Amino acid sequence: MTMNRSILSRFVCLSLALAAVPATAQERPFTPSLTCGAVKALVARERRVVLATSPTAYETVHFESGACTNEVTAAPAFEPTLDDRYCFAGYRCVQRNNGENSVR
Repeated sequence: MTMNRSILSRFVCLSLALAAVPATAQERPFTPSLTCGAVKALVARERRVVLATSPTAYETVHFESGACTNEVTAAPAFEPTLDDRYCFAGYRCVQRNNGENSVR
């Protein structure tokens, strides 16, 4: 019985320690809650940022069109913002010769 209590107390301590550790996952800026100017400034500052465009959708946006290399090419990234439904935020990378549906 003492061994079970020891294991249980270790488990509880470990659980509490893990709960106290802050999350390290990067928050994705939610574009519908930002102004177009704020999104543009963020992309300009970070040069490459993952933007959330809805609670379930996101995409990587680059400041410069030259950031896309190899089998992909740059396409304008228009994101929904507080003040502009089609805010030009930067560029996204899409596969060449495969239309706009293949975002990378």
